[in-house]
Amino acid sequence: MADLLLDAKGIHTYYGASHILRGIDLSVARGETIGLMGRNGMGKSTLLKSIMGLVKPRSGSIDIMGKPMMGRAPYEISQLGIAYVPEGRGIFGNLSVAENLKMAARAGTRGQRDWTFERVLETFPRLKERLGHGGQQLSGGEQQMLTIGRALMTSPDVLILDEATEGLAPLIAREIWRICGVIRETGISSVIVDKNWKHVTQITDRNIILVKGEVVFQGSSAELHSRPELLTQYLGV
Repeated sequence: MADLLLDAKGIHTYYGASHILRGIDLSVARGETIGLMGRNGMGKSTLLKSIMGLVKPRSGSIDIMGKPMMGRAPYEISQLGIAYVPEGRGIFGNLSVAENLKMAARAGTRGQRDWTFERVLETFPRLKERLGHGGQQLSGGEQQMLTIGRALMTSPDVLILDEATEGLAPLIAREIWRICGVIRETGISSVIVDKNWKHVTQITDRNIILVKGEVVFQGSSAELHSRPELLTQYLGV
């Protein structure tokens, strides 16, 4: 596919002697939003870290923008238009909101600067009210907004969002889902990990369920909704 931005095939990743990922395939096309689901400990975060170069798979292939990137450094992968919002958020607590955002600003892979400082603040009005606050002064939800906003400042082609709303109050979680919908409408591809399958499937084109490091389901949101036995068996709902 000419518009295939990310193509991981046969990924096997280990932590020591523990075989975590067992031959996983994951592809992301331009403009596609994918939900990555599964119970805790099933390999979701390890898959994202393997793609980002934070964990080195033992075998398989990872092509980004058509270039083989298996085993390459995270900064090299980021330079190809992949923005990563990690589970721990990873903001700089000693920098202000404005500094956290501006330090990430750069053109995208095609020279695009779709996400300016002003546009990010329009999308995250709560951050606009806290520009001078240090990262450590923000609530968990505000930190998550800042991390997503910082990722957008790189004008990415693909946004990878690990545990989008974990631990957030319902009102803040709804705001994060609204923002994910806005991002989808702009044409940025996304891979979203979250336990709330109902919200995930409202904005995804395709969904993948992992069980013990293997793909047990891959299909559209409509297909997943039509098979409630999968939700019960694999997601515990």
